[in-house]
Amino acid sequence: METVNAVGRRKAAIARVILTEGNGEITINHRTLDKYFPSSILQYIVLQPLKTLSVEGNFNIKANLDGGGYKGQAEALRLAIARALVKVNPDDKKALRAEGFMTRDPRVVERKKPGRPKARKRFQFSKR
Repeated sequence: METVNAVGRRKAAIARVILTEGNGEITINHRTLDKYFPSSILQYIVLQPLKTLSVEGNFNIKANLDGGGYKGQAEALRLAIARALVKVNPDDKKALRAEGFMTRDPRVVERKKPGRPKARKRFQFSKR
């Protein structure tokens, strides 16, 4: 197997992933997974597609994360890993789709409108 590239997005975060056969090392922006995401919940989110297919120690993952916050980055990385695993073995797509890892979450922050303090909030109405 040669290298497989995939991209995942969530909110303002973009994750670019390079998947190769290996011993399960995950490198994010030249740091290990536990250094980049100290929270065990975020580590769990990132590893979900690998655990679903029971291939935790089979692939080395090199990721480049950019933009957004840590939660958005973790979910973008999850999508990118799932997409890369499907490129390796298209038969896995059904299992990953059933868990919801193949769907790009379209929710993003609504833009601020002119003449208002925020996107939907309005200034206090004064009758007089």
